[in-house]
Amino acid sequence: MKEQLTKIYENATEDLAKAVSINDIEEIRGKYLSRKGEFNEIKKNLKNLSDEDKRVVGSLANEITQKLEFALKEKHEEFYKKELNEKLKQQKIDVTLPGKFTPRGRVHLLTSTTEEIVSIFHSLGFSVVPQENSPEVETEYYNFDALNVPKDHPARDVQDTFYTEAENVVLRSQTSGAQIHAMEGKNPPIRVISPGRVYRNENINARKNNFFHQIEGLYVDKDITFGDLKGVLNEFIRIYFGASRPTRFRNSFFPFTEPSAEVDVQCIMCEGKGCRTCSGTGWLEVLGCGMVDPNVLRGVGIDPDVYSGFAFGMGVERLAMLKYAVDDIRLFFNNDERFLKQF
Repeated sequence: MKEQLTKIYENATEDLAKAVSINDIEEIRGKYLSRKGEFNEIKKNLKNLSDEDKRVVGSLANEITQKLEFALKEKHEEFYKKELNEKLKQQKIDVTLPGKFTPRGRVHLLTSTTEEIVSIFHSLGFSVVPQENSPEVETEYYNFDALNVPKDHPARDVQDTFYTEAENVVLRSQTSGAQIHAMEGKNPPIRVISPGRVYRNENINARKNNFFHQIEGLYVDKDITFGDLKGVLNEFIRIYFGASRPTRFRNSFFPFTEPSAEVDVQCIMCEGKGCRTCSGTGWLEVLGCGMVDPNVLRGVGIDPDVYSGFAFGMGVERLAMLKYAVDDIRLFFNNDERFLKQF
């Protein structure tokens, strides 16, 4: 059996000398050292030998196995380095070449504008209404009734509002309903804003879309006046547009505020001289506002004889268009990278 082991080792050594690749090494390993290899077959027959022969033959078998394993390992490393060097020569990389361009996404202009507006009002002490208190699918009660909108008001017609198949359920046409959610069951002071998407049955053109984004604001406390409203909005306009700009408050009408006003800023394009953008007036409308109607306060259980408040609503698209000189609202929704990557 000793002669057999020696002969097997000699054969393995000859095979190893003829090997030219890692695959050859693995074949030799399998032929001689695997479970079904020749050395293992010899070891299986050790049980048939005497104890003395077992020790001698077993020791020799282990010694030869270790020598062969070491030789295989050395040869494997030799071929591995050789093959790696050849591969590197064939696949040279010029580290001075420019890298591959990977397109990067960016925050949408409407998102960044909303975040900027929210951040400004945070700095002025306003908090954001929780999402569950600002749903896009609303009942007529929150979208109209609780906001003091009469049953025969034109805004409630199907020509203006999207009604669902469910009775008295609409896609909200304004974020003002968040006012009611924010005041229900709450005790003043209340100082909140509510950003969100709204829907109106509009013909789509450069200035109008059938869905867009608004941010609603509400402040209710004791002794709140129209002067407080003007102060907050003038400060917002100063921060948002980056400098103090002349503003004007024009009389207007909203069912849920009294008195009501629309706020204009001096035209950013012509500095008030009059141009096409401002239709020659020198002013651009930016938002609507007013003092919360006593009926609205009374409807949510707040005593209008004790508390007063103001509310305002602004279109995110409108403010973005004014600040960044965008002349078509449809550009926000076309997913044209040439437009989006400018911001």
